[in-house]
Amino acid sequence: MSHSAEIIAVGTELLLGNITNTNARDISRALSAVGVNVFWHTVVGDNPERLRAALDIARNRADIIITTGGLGPTYDDLTKQTVCAAFGKPLVLREDVLEGIRAYFARNVHLTMPENNRQQAEFPADCVIFDNPVGTAPGCAFEAEGTHVLMLPGPPFEMLTMLRDYAVPYLRSLSREVILSHDIMTFGMGESAIEELMREKIARMENPSLATYARPSEVRLRATAKAENAEAAEALLAPVVRETVAYLGDIVYGVDVPNLETACMAALKKKGWTFATAESCTGGRVAERITALPGASEVYRGGVVSYWTQVKADVLGIDSALLKEYGAVSEPCARAMAENVRRITGAELAVSVTGVAGPDADERGNPVGLVFVALAAPEATYCRKLDLGKRRRDRIQDMASNHAYDLLRRYLAGLPVEPATPGKHLERL
Repeated sequence: MSHSAEIIAVGTELLLGNITNTNARDISRALSAVGVNVFWHTVVGDNPERLRAALDIARNRADIIITTGGLGPTYDDLTKQTVCAAFGKPLVLREDVLEGIRAYFARNVHLTMPENNRQQAEFPADCVIFDNPVGTAPGCAFEAEGTHVLMLPGPPFEMLTMLRDYAVPYLRSLSREVILSHDIMTFGMGESAIEELMREKIARMENPSLATYARPSEVRLRATAKAENAEAAEALLAPVVRETVAYLGDIVYGVDVPNLETACMAALKKKGWTFATAESCTGGRVAERITALPGASEVYRGGVVSYWTQVKADVLGIDSALLKEYGAVSEPCARAMAENVRRITGAELAVSVTGVAGPDADERGNPVGLVFVALAAPEATYCRKLDLGKRRRDRIQDMASNHAYDLLRRYLAGLPVEPATPGKHLERL
């Protein structure tokens, strides 16, 4: 039987934008893995009337309801009371759970449990208790009138622990199907161009299915299959992934790879090479992305953020005559930045970025969005000229750093480093 689920996140702080609802994302991923379809996400404040209305809507369109939040000891933590009223379930004090909460306070907080924490030991009659080893708010699950209701705590670390250890096993017992996905990661062609290219194939697919998702400066294609077990789902997915990768060619930088820098790091490690960076308009963003990855010290030697032209001359050693003739935002400057930082650091490869991120044109009249990205290798230096348009400053920086990593990954893979335009790619296919 196929199940449909709705996730109801409870908390006024979510509606105010004070915190991000990562719980819904993480629960959706977990449910997908056990074959449960998530069709709705709802967020409601700490208000019993509005929560009751949300529950009434959810029970009429989903057979699994998962709530997060509202299980604490304060006056506005009313999720259990509201859920029980909606489903006609009495609240019952569980003495064993109450003793566990008292022990948690004595062991971890070294205090006597406040009396208001007593309500955290009250649960719907005949429910399954989900222990909370990292907090004071246990969760629970019950079935009423054909609907399974699961209540999980709001703090993400507590929720994830309970989801993994209790909720997922509970849900797995309800479904005989598994949903499995693979992400085909691309860079170099926009979502609309890929969708147009793949439209007929995507439209006629049902199981497995294929869908496009735009990310900043790149596109992910997600292939998804549903089957009785993971092996059967994988058998359905394998030919779809293989054919899609072959069809899209060198704009694919990996399958189930989170980002370009991860793909580059793997390729660098395989070759035993290192690289360095010289950045201007990206302000260190290329360096930041690689150093955020565990193991970055094996492949990244260091970099220079040369924001001022004088720093380009004094630190990177770029000829002042070159800077005077061509300016800091130019191909000759980008090439010199990459070559010089490669020499300074002793890395096998180096990438550089220089451009105009905005909001205004530079002193030479170069427009916002003009960026040069270069790669210095032992045998040659390669450069891309980018016209990223008058976009937001942070978007230009993200796109420029993605191009730097794409230049690097193409060289490492032995591919042409020049960017293929969508038109050329379509003709080739």
